[in-house]
This record gives sequence, structure tokens and C-alpha cells, in this order.
Amino acid sequence: MYQSLSAVHSTVSSLTECQADLATGMDIVTSVALDLLEDQDGGGGNCGLGEMENLMLECAKLDREIDCFVDTVQRVTAEVTAQQQDALSSISSRVKERFAETICGLSDADLQTHQKIIAFKESVQSSSSHSQVSQESRNMEELDEDLAITQTQVNFTCPLTQEDMINPVKNKKCNHHYEEKPIKILIGTRRQQKKKCRCPVVGCGNKNVQESDLVPDHTLKRQITEQKRKNISK
Repeated sequence: MYQSLSAVHSTVSSLTECQADLATGMDIVTSVALDLLEDQDGGGGNCGLGEMENLMLECAKLDREIDCFVDTVQRVTAEVTAQQQDALSSISSRVKERFAETICGLSDADLQTHQKIIAFKESVQSSSSHSQVSQESRNMEELDEDLAITQTQVNFTCPLTQEDMINPVKNKKCNHHYEEKPIKILIGTRRQQKKKCRCPVVGCGNKNVQESDLVPDHTLKRQITEQKRKNISK
């Protein structure tokens, strides 16, 4: 009897070792899922992540079944050792019966509380949030670069001629820039019409631009010259 029970305990120990290997496998699946999430481009890895999660649930289900089986074997063998020797022959059938009853009473929804499943979801969620933040940061950097380029183009472009300025002048009142000759011509034309010259920059509230408000902007002129030099060298 005790020799047979020893064989049963040996089998249970083997199952416990299998659980350790199963836990290692689940950790590997989680690692692969995180790599997949990190490498995905434009959400292309969502399908793969779903397959990884399904695999994790299958592993969790197997792990739970092993737990139930080991627990059932231990309870049945404990009862047998307390009874007569002839009860040993009924171990197999009793384990099968109780194991089947235990499994029937379990719900797959309970798998969501498995420690490895919780760790998997938390890791994926954390990685997703990090990836989203990183993507938003990259988008902001690109937006800043585009804005900087746009602002540079606006600063270099005369609002009157819509061409790059050569001799830019700055309006001291509204800080807008114009090509010197066209803005002075416009001011003179408005003066002849006995009208005030409005700043040609869209949205500007300066309704009376005068020549005395204009000052040469040598810094901007150098920037324009440098930009043209760079464009030629490309």
C-alpha cells in the first residue's frame, strides 16, 4: 500500500514541476507580447497581442486544472491512508470522480484572476501607455519642428509680395516685418488717398503704419541670407 502511495506522490511531484515550467513559459509569452507591442507600427500588433493573451489563458487554465488534480489526489490519498488497505484500489476512480466534479464547478471567468494573467495585462497596459506617451512626444516634437519651419518661412516672407525679403524692416508698433520698398510704396499710396495704411499681416490690429515706425532688421537679413546659402548648398 505505502509503495503504491509513494508512486502517487511521485506523480504529484512531477505535476508540480510541470507547473513551474508552465509558469516560466507564461513569463516568456509575456515577454514576447511586450516585444511585439514595442515593435508594432500603427497598431499592426493588436492581432498578435490577442493571440498572446489567448495563449496565456490556455496556460492559466492548464495550471488551474493541475492545481485541482493535485488537490484532489492529496485529499483522496489522505482518506485512503486512514482507511483499510483494500480502499487503495479505489484511489483512481475516486480521484477521477472528484476531479470531474471540481472542474465542472469552475468558470473560465475565474482565469482572469490568475496571477500570471493579471501580471500579463498590467505589463501590456503599462507598455501601451508608455508607447502612447512616447508617440505623443514624437508627434509634439514633429509639430514643434513644423511650426518652427512655418514661422521661419513667415518671418522670411513679405506679407505684401509673398516672396522672401531682401531688405526687411520691422514695424516698432506691431513687430511685423515687410520688404522695405513695397511697404513704403503702400504707405505713400495710402497717404495720397488720404487714408491710413493698415498692417498687411492678416489679423493685425495696427491700422496706421507710418514710415517712422519702420526700422531695418539686420539680424533677420542675415538669417535670410544664411537660409538661402543653405538651400543652395543642398
